[in-house]
Amino acid sequence: MIYPDELGRIGAFCLAFLLAFTFRGASCELVVSPLGPTLLHALVGDNVTLAVSFTGAPDPVVLWSMGDATVGTWVINSTAPPDIANDRRNVLSMDATGSLSFVHVPLGYTSNYTVEMAKSGLGKSSVTFSLKVFDVIQNVALNEPSGSAREGAARFTLQYSMQRGVVEQQTWFFGATEIQANSHYSVEGSSLVIDRPNRSDTGRYTVLLKNPFSLVTSGVNVTVRYGPDEPVLETRPARPFYLEGDSLSVSCTADGFPPPTAEWVFGTQTTVVAYPGVLHLPRVQTSNGGLYVCTLLNAETGVKSQNNLTLNIYARPAGHSTCSVHSVNDVDLQYHCQWPGGTPPARLSFPALNATRNGVGNLSTILPASHDLDGKTVTCMADHPVELSNCSITAGTYFAFLQFIKPTTCCPPTDFSSRTTTTSFSGAPRMFLPVVTTTVDPDGKIVVTIDCLSVASPPALVLWSKGSEDIAGTAPHQISGDTAQLQIRDYIVSNFLLQNYTCTCRNPLGSQRREIQLEGPSISHSGLFTNHNGTIVTLTWEVPPTSIVTGFDVQMKGPNSQSRNLSGTQKRGSSAGFHTIQQKPGRARSADIFFLDPKLTYGFRVIPKARTTAGQPSVVQTAGPGEGLSGSAIAGLAAGIPCGLLLLVLLGGLIYMCVYLRRNKSRQTRYPKPRAVEKAVTAPAELTPHPLLTGGLSSPDSNRLRQTSSERSVALPAFVPAPPVRTATIV
Repeated sequence: MIYPDELGRIGAFCLAFLLAFTFRGASCELVVSPLGPTLLHALVGDNVTLAVSFTGAPDPVVLWSMGDATVGTWVINSTAPPDIANDRRNVLSMDATGSLSFVHVPLGYTSNYTVEMAKSGLGKSSVTFSLKVFDVIQNVALNEPSGSAREGAARFTLQYSMQRGVVEQQTWFFGATEIQANSHYSVEGSSLVIDRPNRSDTGRYTVLLKNPFSLVTSGVNVTVRYGPDEPVLETRPARPFYLEGDSLSVSCTADGFPPPTAEWVFGTQTTVVAYPGVLHLPRVQTSNGGLYVCTLLNAETGVKSQNNLTLNIYARPAGHSTCSVHSVNDVDLQYHCQWPGGTPPARLSFPALNATRNGVGNLSTILPASHDLDGKTVTCMADHPVELSNCSITAGTYFAFLQFIKPTTCCPPTDFSSRTTTTSFSGAPRMFLPVVTTTVDPDGKIVVTIDCLSVASPPALVLWSKGSEDIAGTAPHQISGDTAQLQIRDYIVSNFLLQNYTCTCRNPLGSQRREIQLEGPSISHSGLFTNHNGTIVTLTWEVPPTSIVTGFDVQMKGPNSQSRNLSGTQKRGSSAGFHTIQQKPGRARSADIFFLDPKLTYGFRVIPKARTTAGQPSVVQTAGPGEGLSGSAIAGLAAGIPCGLLLLVLLGGLIYMCVYLRRNKSRQTRYPKPRAVEKAVTAPAELTPHPLLTGGLSSPDSNRLRQTSSERSVALPAFVPAPPVRTATIV
């Protein structure tokens, strides 16, 4: 058996054994540690120290290397001085801890420095520092090289230069966007290379140079020469053709820098014009129609581009087309149509007779006479770019009827050669709710604005009506340009309420219709909020959506309350009635009333107004200790009092019937009784009615009702005291 004192001795021995091994192991390993960061930035001329500490061995050998070259050695606590490389003794030194110090460090000392410590019988330990020496960046310039940048060139280079400084990081920007290296941009040393520049590379380039001690930017504007692109030819005014005597101009433009010059060629005529290359043709003739060729030239790049157009100059045929029908050998019918002259000549056809045959300026068609042609109207279609002219003729058994149809002028004509079909999704007008707002214009008129906005594609057209009459937008009504808004102006509120207004939103796919019944000034809901002290109340209210309201009068009723009248002077009110304390605009929905006495009771209400026309006041809201009954409570009392009176009458009638029946019962014939027995029986009977009356109504008005003559005749007999003799006998 092991006793406690023996266990203590064994534990102490084990602890000493573990501590001995622990301290012995700690002294067997040499460890070098940096005192601070291993990456250091220094400004040229600063003093820098690469501080280290060591543990695990006394007086180790210290060796400092700069890259692969040894720059200093020493034995810690040795009497001999540190051995520093001859060419670096004016900069480097070592202190007693083996740390390496730099005095006025020059630029050339940027490198990796490694300290290694060793002790005989122990391992080595080392730490590496990275020292970067910088100089302040000054006088940076970014210049565009000789020779302008051209679109399509192999490359374009921007290079910066600086008077002094060490750049740790350079960043290039195009405008405000940082340039990332890719197939188009690359950074080579101090240059930005743009491969195959184009016109979108025109802009401002900026280089940002920085190191831990300075930041400098420099920029230059670069313009890339390009073009001209393929010329765009346009006529003004733009038409498919022109008539003799018209004046027009033709422009030849293309994107390019610098702006190119234009050369026009028409037949054997050549005309050179400056940018934008506009050729003016006043009072043209048909001889001016034909092919026009435009050539654009970039003087700096030497690039040319060319395009052409054809000008159509027409002359209208004389008069109008005419139709006739003739007999040929009494067998056939000859239909004839002509419209001579014009450039180009008009094209004629009889679609009903022969859809494939047509003529120019003059057309005749011979057909065998038949019943099918009897009474048939045949129309000649005369088609000219300037004008369409039709004529019709009817052949019959007894006559030929000639009909002339007035030509249709089609100038400027419609170009049917090119049509573009665009498919879009559409929808009928959606359901909507009209919005009504009310203001007052500078003339003092009430302006009621009704907005009917419906989501529809294509956009819906809004039609307005008042009652059964359409609104044309004349005074007093005004319809907005998009027809979605109607404004009504008048001085008198009642004029707005005569008829309903209707807005109908319609597009080809459907329609939606809404009716608006305007209301006079009114309040739909009101409420009251009091602060915890009872000195401030907030009165809130709402109005119906279609109510015409331009302002509100906030009124108060209370004991000796102060207010301001319309002239701005204070006046003392009384609890007898309401007076206006605030006036709010039509958009207001609340009012704050200050400086109330929390011990007094006040009443508040809001009166809506349309200019000078006042509507019905809101429900009275009360504040204070005697806030009184609410509207619903008052209504309950108004209904409950008559019901209570009726109940009392019924109860009185019931009591009367009970007393009447009891009296009849007491008058029935009975045998004589001894006086003592009669007294004994009579006394309890006289006391019986009392409990019935003690259980009567507890209504506040019961005392008053009992004093009426009708109730007194019923209730009093039950309370008549016993005759004096009987009472005395009972006693």
